[in-house]
Amino acid sequence: MAIIGLAFSIFGLGAVCWLMFSLAVYALPFCIGMTIALAALHGGAGIVVAFAAGATSAGIALALGRIAFTTTRAPWIRTLIGMLYAVPAALAGYHLSLGLAKLGMTGDGWREAFALGGAILIGITALSRMALVIPPTAGRGWGPSTYSPLFFRQREQTKV
Repeated sequence: MAIIGLAFSIFGLGAVCWLMFSLAVYALPFCIGMTIALAALHGGAGIVVAFAAGATSAGIALALGRIAFTTTRAPWIRTLIGMLYAVPAALAGYHLSLGLAKLGMTGDGWREAFALGGAILIGITALSRMALVIPPTAGRGWGPSTYSPLFFRQREQTKV
């Protein structure tokens, strides 16, 4: 019975870590959405309206961040936008790693080291996932590229 419990614990911790790495980019939009939803709820809106406002604002924050990251050509602005998404993810990763470390470690120093390592890894993951967004086109602005974001496939590039 203890072996089954240990296996489920390892599977559960692995699933939580996989979810954190997969959802690292969404920490900032989630924070914005929750802030808007709670503000709407405390302002007198109903639960459905508050949820809709939060979900809409989170979607807008994610879309605007990806559009800004994609269309910007200056590397320092792209780095700044990527850091806006990586810092909240690193903070969430720190607290997740600290919570997991409290389950199995007794020393405070090792807990903090484990939590700091988790924060760094999850922050780097969020930054690299933002960097996977389509790079800016060779031309200026919204010019033609070989990538079609609507169909997620290559398309023929026409020369004008």
